[in-house]
Amino acid sequence: MRDTRGILYVVATPIGHLEDITLRALAVLKAVDVVAAEDTRHTQKLLTHHGIHAQLTSYHDHNKDMKAPVLIERLLAGKNVALVTDAGTPLISDPGFFLVGEAHRAGITVTPVPGPSAPVAALSVAGLATDCYTFLGYLAPRSGARRNRLEAFREHPCTLVLFEAPHRILKTLEDIAAVLGERQVAVLREMTKQHEEIVRGTAAEIAARLGERSKILGEFTVVIEGWTRHHRQAARREEKMVRAAARKGGPKGEKKKLAAKKLAGTGRAEKGRAEDPE
Repeated sequence: MRDTRGILYVVATPIGHLEDITLRALAVLKAVDVVAAEDTRHTQKLLTHHGIHAQLTSYHDHNKDMKAPVLIERLLAGKNVALVTDAGTPLISDPGFFLVGEAHRAGITVTPVPGPSAPVAALSVAGLATDCYTFLGYLAPRSGARRNRLEAFREHPCTLVLFEAPHRILKTLEDIAAVLGERQVAVLREMTKQHEEIVRGTAAEIAARLGERSKILGEFTVVIEGWTRHHRQAARREEKMVRAAARKGGPKGEKKKLAAKKLAGTGRAEKGRAEDPE
């Protein structure tokens, strides 16, 4: 018996420039019965730009419990659905995970329509290693939680990629500098848009440059150098210096303060977490 169930297409859309979309994506958006969009107003601009008249329905994290069963029912009835996000590839730090999981459980075919992705676009121009990378999405809004998350990846050998909002970018860069030390960082703002910008340097240097601006606008993608052999060797040298300085230092409390100060420069310790040297 022929399978009469529809197909769920996961369609990548532009991260900024409206022309950054594949021919297949345009064909799918024209052909499907319904387009499930994170923000229908935003997606309507894209469809209008390319002359596509499609039925739109909203699907996002706040209505997924109600909307996913409706979309699954339509797919089971033989309708084809395209899932899109506001920018880039759905599910990559964007809504869609719940719907895709439900579709698989219902035996519905899920197929990707690949295209733009902000993490990959950032890696392609950051000038940092791309043989392996780890995507962290958005870090926590509070500094303590952000630092804990970064600490978990302090000795991770792969390049790190994360997103950040304009009102938190300076604080996040400060946390990166405090936890990860003097690594090379690339900060990309407004990729593919009119005011696209790439700023490279250490996290502290970039924070100083951005901090001089009267206003910080746009969405940011941050690419951070991984923990390399150079960093391991530098950390060992710093540890030897700390131990030597501690042996010459004063009382035990003073030794602890000295160790914390030395290790902070290499991202080897967080506030209040330096080991008491013997």
